[in-house]
Amino acid sequence: MLKRSFVLASLIMIGFAAPSMTSAQQNPQEKEQILWQKLATTVNEVDRNLDGVLAVAILDLSTEQKYLLHADEVMPTASSIKIAILAELYRQAQQGKLKLTDFYTLQSSDLVGGSGISSVLTPGATRLTLRDVAGLMISVSDNSATNVIIDRVGMENVNALLDSLGLTHTRLRRKMMDLKAAGEGRENIATPREMMLLLESLYRGKVLNKQMTEDFFNLLSVHKESYIPRELPEDLKVANKPGELEGVRNDSGIVFTGKRPYVISVMTTYLRRERDGGEAIIKISNAAYQMFDRLSRASEYGRVVSPHDTGNP
Repeated sequence: MLKRSFVLASLIMIGFAAPSMTSAQQNPQEKEQILWQKLATTVNEVDRNLDGVLAVAILDLSTEQKYLLHADEVMPTASSIKIAILAELYRQAQQGKLKLTDFYTLQSSDLVGGSGISSVLTPGATRLTLRDVAGLMISVSDNSATNVIIDRVGMENVNALLDSLGLTHTRLRRKMMDLKAAGEGRENIATPREMMLLLESLYRGKVLNKQMTEDFFNLLSVHKESYIPRELPEDLKVANKPGELEGVRNDSGIVFTGKRPYVISVMTTYLRRERDGGEAIIKISNAAYQMFDRLSRASEYGRVVSPHDTGNP
């Protein structure tokens, strides 16, 4: 009887111990959190070494996990605001207010500083579709082309789109190269969090239908000189728009990394040297990609099985 009682008591004790043993095993998701912590360490190191102000927002579009650093700081967007302008152009096309195939004839009065390709085109004779004009706005950041699009869609409508998405700190307040407006403090502004949320809303189809969304990101991913993709694989799709002003370097976009696409917005201002701001964006972008690329290709336990894998089982 005593022996039977001892065995029963032992079984009960094992039963109580089992849950604690199971909980002690590491959840596969905890491994991902270690990678996020390492990413945060890298970003914090970049922040410490930058002689200027850095703000960052990164969003995993698969899990909705975020990394935020000073992400609600309102900062100059420079040309990154063109993402919002492009979104409103596509929204009006979807609504039937205009067609992307509508033609526009370039005028001499359109030309402003930073015109790029527009400056070598023949005014009064050059006819482009609105999509072509938008392509110049995104690919070479042509300021004259940008102002043509702003005039066509209306500055107030760009801001109304932003309001509809709850993005109250992101504002188009002047046309490109309007130095008078800039001198009066009417700068185009945003926060990294709101740039992240704008791109997420577009990605999830909250602004445009499926066909328009696909074309929007195809145009936004056209090759351009920028920071986010600088050290990433050449065949990787990156839909982004950088921005540059004196003392300011920015870049915001979506990196389509296999099963783990992500949004990244890095904004810098008060830079002592603009080059340092660009290098900071490149370092943070590279660190984010290294993490998301591994998450995309690996099992939940971190094992990557490639077609050429000949390792031991």
